[in-house]
Amino acid sequence: MDGLESDFNLKVVLVSFKQCLNEKEEVLLDHYLAGWRGLVRFLNSLGAIFSFISKDVTAKLQIMDRLRSGPQREPYSSLQSMVAYEVSNQLVDLERRSRHPDSGCRTVLRLHRALRWLQLFLEGLRTSPEDARTAVLCTDSYNASLAAYHPWIIRRAVTVAFCTLPTRKVFLEAMNVGSPEQAVEMLGEALPFIEHVYNVSQKLYAEHSLLDLP
Repeated sequence: MDGLESDFNLKVVLVSFKQCLNEKEEVLLDHYLAGWRGLVRFLNSLGAIFSFISKDVTAKLQIMDRLRSGPQREPYSSLQSMVAYEVSNQLVDLERRSRHPDSGCRTVLRLHRALRWLQLFLEGLRTSPEDARTAVLCTDSYNASLAAYHPWIIRRAVTVAFCTLPTRKVFLEAMNVGSPEQAVEMLGEALPFIEHVYNVSQKLYAEHSLLDLP
């Protein structure tokens, strides 16, 4: 394991989502994207099983990095300012993916949906008994979140792949926060931050009728 991986600690990643929200409860995109980069490292540490998620997330992060460093980067400082800017300038494809396939609104929506899956899965790991089957936990979380946006062939392939997931103990140890018991305690402290960011984002997208962007 290289130095970067050995320094990885999932608590630091999850707590970074606390920094996403400023005093106005605006989602600061730099912190949001940084949190996701850490989550990708966690998923990748568990092997190729989650590559269907991590590869897509990495591509979305690259799109957002370009927007954050582009000539119109100022509106992309927060989720709220990004939505206001893209909606008012008609930079979002509301009915079909055509002129603006890589809009910030669409890109973050995909990250938002994936965040819900990961939040549910980590919560399942936290609250489940020691002998819980991670394949069941992951499948249930997937079916309650991402599955609705994937075609049947993808859903089938993903749920079959989940059958090869490591044990609950391996997942908890991969978080690098100590014993499985310490990992469970950490999740209890940190997951509310992700849930709060998710809920703020969900409300914003709902207010602008953006939850079903093609």
